[in-house]
Amino acid sequence: MKFIVRKEDLFNGIKIVERATSQKAVQPVLYNILIETLDNNQIRLTATDLVLTVITTVDAQIEQAGKITLPARKLNEIVSKLGNDLVTFECEDNGVNVNISCNKSKFDIIGITANEFPPEVSNYELDESKCFDVELKPFLKAIRQAGFAAASYEVSNLLSGIVCDFSNGILEIASTDGNRLARVREKINSDITEQTQLIIPSRTLNEFMKMGALIDDETIKICKDKSTIVLKSEKTLTISRLLEGQFPKYNQLIPSASPKQAVVNVSQLISALERVSVMVNDKTSIVKMHFADNELTLSADTPDSGKSEDKIDIQYTSEELLIAFNYKFVLDALRIIESDEVVIGLNASLSATVLKPNSEDDFICLIMPVQIR
Repeated sequence: MKFIVRKEDLFNGIKIVERATSQKAVQPVLYNILIETLDNNQIRLTATDLVLTVITTVDAQIEQAGKITLPARKLNEIVSKLGNDLVTFECEDNGVNVNISCNKSKFDIIGITANEFPPEVSNYELDESKCFDVELKPFLKAIRQAGFAAASYEVSNLLSGIVCDFSNGILEIASTDGNRLARVREKINSDITEQTQLIIPSRTLNEFMKMGALIDDETIKICKDKSTIVLKSEKTLTISRLLEGQFPKYNQLIPSASPKQAVVNVSQLISALERVSVMVNDKTSIVKMHFADNELTLSADTPDSGKSEDKIDIQYTSEELLIAFNYKFVLDALRIIESDEVVIGLNASLSATVLKPNSEDDFICLIMPVQIR
C-alpha cells in the first residue's frame, strides 16, 4: 500500500473518525483506525467501538492499493505535528509496518492487519432508499440546545438517549435525566413525508455535533435501518444503534403557564452563580435563590468552609419565593440560551421551574428544585 495525501485533509479525516475508537477495548484493533485505499483516488478511514462507527473518505493519490489499521492516538499525534505539505504513507512488505514521511520528517509506526478489523463494520453498505434529507445547521443547533439534559451513563436506558421527532417541517429534539428536561423545536426543510421519531444515544449525537464543524454540507441524510441509525454527509457516515422503547411523554410534564415569572439577564445570572458556587457543598451543589421585589438573591453555604451571597436586579413583582437548585443544571441551561434575557417560570418551592429565552426561539428547559433543609 502506498498513497500521498495532503496533511490538512488527512488530519481532518482523523479528527472525524478517532472519537469512535474504543477507550476500553477487549480487541486491540478497536484502538486503531482502518485505512483503505479506494479505486477513485481516495482513502477511507474507519473507526468503531462496536456501538458507534464513523467512516469518512479523504482525497489522495493512490500509488499502490492496500489496507492497514494504525493506532488512532499515535497517528493523530504524528500527523498533527507534520508540516502543511504532502504526506506519503507506505506499508512495508511485512504488512504491519508503515512509513510516514513529510518533507524531511519520517516516522515508522506499527499497525495491525486489516483482517482483524470487525468485518461487519468494514463491509457496511447503506441502503439509501431508507434515508431522508435534513438541513445540517438547524439539526446541529437543536442537538446542542436540547441534548445536554440526557442521562450521562452509558447504558441502554432510554434516558441516556435523545429523542428526535420529525414531522411537517418541524424538528423537535428533547432529552431528560429525570431531574431536568430540555426541548427545542426548529423549522427545517426536509423531504420526510410522515412523522418519524428516533431515540438516538446521546453520545452518538454529541460526537456528530463535534464533527459538524468539519462537514461542509448544507444537508445530511438520516437513515433508519432496522435498529440502526445512519447520519450521512457527502464524505462521512456516522453509524449507531438506536434505543428502543417508549420515551417518557415529556411534553405532558411542561407546565402550560407559570403563576410567577422573573425576567433575568443571562450573563449576570451566570456570573452570579459562578461566584456563589465557590461555597457550595461539593456533594449537593445546591444554590438557594430568593426572588423578591425585582431582586434575586443567590446564596450557598458549606458548614466546613463558609457561605456566599450575591444579588442581581431582575424583573419580578410576584410574591417572594425561596427555591433551591443544583446550580450546575441551571448553568447548563443558561449557557445554551441564545438570548440576552431568560424568562424563569416559577410556581412553588418544590414545583418544576421553567427556563426559556426571552425571544422567538422555541426552547424550554425544565428543572426540578431540591428541598431546602
